[in-house]
Amino acid sequence: MVRIPSSAVVLVTAAVLSGCAANPIATSASAPANTPGQAVRAAPSDRFYASLQAMCGKAFAGRVVIDTPAAPEDPTWQGGRAFAGKPLLMHVRGCGEDQLRIPFHVGEDRSRTWVITRFRNASGENRLRLKHDHRHQDGSADAWTMYGGDSIDSGTDLRQQFPVDQFSTALSAKLGRSPATATNMWVMELKPGVTFSYEISRLQGREKLRVDFDLTRPVTPPPAPWGDEG
Repeated sequence: MVRIPSSAVVLVTAAVLSGCAANPIATSASAPANTPGQAVRAAPSDRFYASLQAMCGKAFAGRVVIDTPAAPEDPTWQGGRAFAGKPLLMHVRGCGEDQLRIPFHVGEDRSRTWVITRFRNASGENRLRLKHDHRHQDGSADAWTMYGGDSIDSGTDLRQQFPVDQFSTALSAKLGRSPATATNMWVMELKPGVTFSYEISRLQGREKLRVDFDLTRPVTPPPAPWGDEG
């Protein structure tokens, strides 16, 4: 039997370890919680995100398909009345690896942008965050802005739900908006190549609004949203 000197074993072991260090295997444990860009791409929420990202640069026309009348005691619920008779357009404009910015234009009003961010929660689970960035025509932030919530779970490849978060509830109370906003639920639903849907509902009073965008016919992209013309 040929004996291998112990010094050679040490050298071989060191070389192997060195090779591992040069080509580390990425694991979910290596990503810190709440850090965009580290989520595992195989999750349904990531596939949903990738489907939206694939539409980068394109714009689509929409129409209101559900508009449940507001409860008389809730004057803050505008529903489809705010969109009546106006062209509705979504534009997948900002297309980062971990954040999408999708302006939602209502006629000449370019104040609204949906901001969708990929992240990992404290438990290391893949999630999406939906925020509504509202701006004035001069680009300054509206008082009622950056409200939204985190996806309720990893969702599916085609549907994500976002219950209202604590920040939004506190902001609503600060601005004196209806307590019903504390039950807001936003839903985004995708039928690839067919429709994209944006929906908002409230459990109190069952108010509901849904806008469907036709993905079969891209339209000319609109001007940049207010505050993002650069």
